[in-house]
Amino acid sequence: MSAPVVHPTAIVANGARLGAGVRIGPYCIVGDNVVLHDDVELVSHAVVEGRTTVGAGTRIFPFASVGHQPQDLKYHGEHSRLEIGENCTIREAVTINPGTEGGGMLTRIGDNCLIMANAHVAHDAILGDNVIMANYVGIAGHVQVGDNVIFGGTCVVHQFTRIGAHAFIGAQSMVDGDVIPYGMAVGNRAVLTGLNLVGLKRRKFDRDAIHRLRTAYRQIFASEGTLRERVEDAAVLFKDDVLVQDVVRFIAEASDRPILLPRNGHEGE
Repeated sequence: MSAPVVHPTAIVANGARLGAGVRIGPYCIVGDNVVLHDDVELVSHAVVEGRTTVGAGTRIFPFASVGHQPQDLKYHGEHSRLEIGENCTIREAVTINPGTEGGGMLTRIGDNCLIMANAHVAHDAILGDNVIMANYVGIAGHVQVGDNVIFGGTCVVHQFTRIGAHAFIGAQSMVDGDVIPYGMAVGNRAVLTGLNLVGLKRRKFDRDAIHRLRTAYRQIFASEGTLRERVEDAAVLFKDDVLVQDVVRFIAEASDRPILLPRNGHEGE
């Protein structure tokens, strides 16, 4: 196991814990309560502060600010945390804040996430695995993002919003409502524009499962009856279908934000 390599211009606090193979480049700053697991790399000019844990193999690029005080006026110095998973890539000028007392005290980034330049993840946000955030994406406080979600460039997500697994958010969208799993949302304000069929096919989802999901989507977002009634019907008709049940559960769960709907009926499908 190789010892950490720290550039002489970097500042690493005495209390920081560095795993094997950690590389800390020029002019980086690592705070006293930071844990960098094996093979983490800070390329240069990156700052990691607070009670922050960075998973093995993650790379953080120049001018990223990770773990500094949340941008929340209600924060009063509580010892909240930030956890970043393994094999993530955090590009230039990204900002990620820890949690707050009002949101569970934790911000978490899953494994294998790509957060491109100038993106922001606010306090108490929870991101799943394999999330891709393109440049200038803004994730507000308390947002929950499922696995395998992709955000196009310069889109923003309202606080307390949920984004279901395998969803796709189009570039320049302003998302102020919950996006169903496997859904696609685009616009300012964003509307549901169909299912993320391209993503499902690329991830090798079964063709018949995709067909059943499309059928359920048409039913759930049809014009007859209420959304609640249509969801209940789908829960019965597709009781053995994993993908449809994911959508049914997501809609049924309580949230502070409304569910994004198609602009007209089952638009896009």
